[in-house]
Amino acid sequence: MRVDAEPAFILHARAYRETSALLECITPAHGRIGLVARGLRRERSRFPRGLLQPLQPLLLSWAGSGELVTLTGAESASAPLMLAGERLYSAMYLNELVLRITPRGDPQGTLFDIYRLCLQRLADGESEGWTLRRFERDLLEQIGYALVLATESDLSTPIAGDIDYVFVPDEGPRPWVGQDGALRVRGAALLALVRDIEPDKADAEPLRRLMRVLLRHQLGGAELNAWSMTRVSKRP
Repeated sequence: MRVDAEPAFILHARAYRETSALLECITPAHGRIGLVARGLRRERSRFPRGLLQPLQPLLLSWAGSGELVTLTGAESASAPLMLAGERLYSAMYLNELVLRITPRGDPQGTLFDIYRLCLQRLADGESEGWTLRRFERDLLEQIGYALVLATESDLSTPIAGDIDYVFVPDEGPRPWVGQDGALRVRGAALLALVRDIEPDKADAEPLRRLMRVLLRHQLGGAELNAWSMTRVSKRP
């Protein structure tokens, strides 16, 4: 199979064999793919090294079949997204999350679009924490785990903004009645995700904890490296 000029972002790159590199990429028509960039680490590579970097919108071409295919062409699709400081750490978190939670070869054009939009929002200076929460919500939906947010877990009782809830993975929210150690979150925070309206500052941290628990659940209890990095752990 040959693919020409497919929009893509590089999620991760690492050395592969003696002179090549393995690129993990996200694309709209082919989902997450593994590309072998042969000879990339040679002094005279056919591919510009500075081009094949995360945060650079690309048009990639490849050939082959199976888990790994061979990169045959690469060009810039537009200028790189300029992110620095905490926002660069947030972009690294996005890349690790997509890499860990999505399978290879599962076409998800919508996921590509929401990933690109999230990076653009970070680059444009929009609220960092709220941008990440929306992406996490949409990512879970794209992998088949749409969250119950507008109703209680019985799917019939509407969420009330002034009530505290316990969110149960794989089920949804239930009214909080003093349970110790429960994942407690205000109804207003859940409704903010439903309505796509940034919540009050008081709800930002409970939402962050909620999404981390739900993502960890989808990762089989595993931790992301980004969660253990000091600066990332302090980000919104």
